[in-house]
Amino acid sequence: MEEDREYKDTVQKLFTFIEESPSQYHAVDTMRKHLEAAGYEQLLESGAWKLKSGGKYYVIRSGSSLIAFRIPAQDSQNYCGFQIVASHSDSPSFKIKTNPEMNVEEHYVKLNVEKYGGMLCAPWFDRPLSVAGRLIVKENNRLVTKLVNVDRDLVMIPNLAIHMNREANNGYDYNIQKDMLPLYGCGEAKGKFMKQIAEAANVEEDAILASDLFLYNRMKGSIWGACEEFISSPKLDDLQCAFSSLEAFLQSEEPLPSENVQANEQSEVDGKNVINGKSIPVHCVFDNEEVGSGTKQGAASTFLADTLIRINHAMGRDEAGYRQSIANSFMLSADNAHGVHPNHTDKACPTNRPYPGNGVVIKYSANQKYTTDAISAAVFEEICNRANVPYQIYVNRSDILGGSTLGNISTTQVPVNTVDIGLAQLAMHSPYETGSVKDTDYMIQAMKTFFEASVRQTEDGYEIISR
Repeated sequence: MEEDREYKDTVQKLFTFIEESPSQYHAVDTMRKHLEAAGYEQLLESGAWKLKSGGKYYVIRSGSSLIAFRIPAQDSQNYCGFQIVASHSDSPSFKIKTNPEMNVEEHYVKLNVEKYGGMLCAPWFDRPLSVAGRLIVKENNRLVTKLVNVDRDLVMIPNLAIHMNREANNGYDYNIQKDMLPLYGCGEAKGKFMKQIAEAANVEEDAILASDLFLYNRMKGSIWGACEEFISSPKLDDLQCAFSSLEAFLQSEEPLPSENVQANEQSEVDGKNVINGKSIPVHCVFDNEEVGSGTKQGAASTFLADTLIRINHAMGRDEAGYRQSIANSFMLSADNAHGVHPNHTDKACPTNRPYPGNGVVIKYSANQKYTTDAISAAVFEEICNRANVPYQIYVNRSDILGGSTLGNISTTQVPVNTVDIGLAQLAMHSPYETGSVKDTDYMIQAMKTFFEASVRQTEDGYEIISR
């Protein structure tokens, strides 16, 4: 029972994190607040970086991607490599178009939207929705970003009655421009949308120059099931992994030097360069995974590489030292996985069948949609064993084309050994997804053990050094 209470406490923290993160911009801002409360200092990409031993830092790109890291407290120049966990901040949704109001026969005002990512459309109907995102506002001749969340039930996408669409239950091809436009108000609501957005952001409407606004599901997370074994919430993909990474990162803070004996042991590499057993932990969250990652703040960008190179230079290491540290680095690409569906068990691989509640999922793909190979899988399995965390395997059915994630994209910029992992869930890309009450704890423990270790390349394989 004590264990169940701990699972539920963690889930409630996850639900709070998700509620505070109605858009990718809010998700990064929520992480920023947690990091600053733990003593982390913000670095600007446009500024000079002066890093110090034991320093704790984070950097944000475009307001929706974040990287946080810690410098070892002792012998910091001779760190082993980087222990990276990468997840993403965005989820499938509908983006509000510029000039969004559409007048319908002077009786309704609806909003013009476009699809962001590959979502399940049907679950967006007939549920309370609202709008969140960012505004660019002119203040004293400066362009300032303001986050906005209309924190109340604001819009809804009403279904067409079965009487008017007799084929609705036989499969329906939703037209985004016609079927998915949210109802905002009656005729008297005309001209009020941007005024309400401005009020919610506490700015003048005339000061708003541009915006990135998205619909989000207002339903709160819930714990349910015969034994309260399931959770459902918006944005489990991928805020469940982003939250787990942040929690593990903060929980894995470096101990006092007197407690850090094993990590300070000296080892020779290539017979001449001396490094220590410590690595730099890196909590990395990209945007735009749901639309291919090909943006300046996505996994295909230089954001991670730029950050690691600047750490290397700020700590007085040359380019060869950077290449050496990359060879001694490892990344967990953390993005949720498909669990076996209770009504469609035939959609899963016959021999690899992950279920919610059975632990962290290791994801394989022969065509490299996932980066996992024998080496990276073995390393992560050993991490799980040390953390006393169960793990399971996901592979697509051989005749079903699966999705991709950020690991294989990110490694084109930073070529580190990577394993793709996630937590088993149902209804992926629905606005209300389902997982297990236990799995967030499992992921945090595995990631914490990972952040506290170093994965070092040797002549005949790899060595995992625990703190």
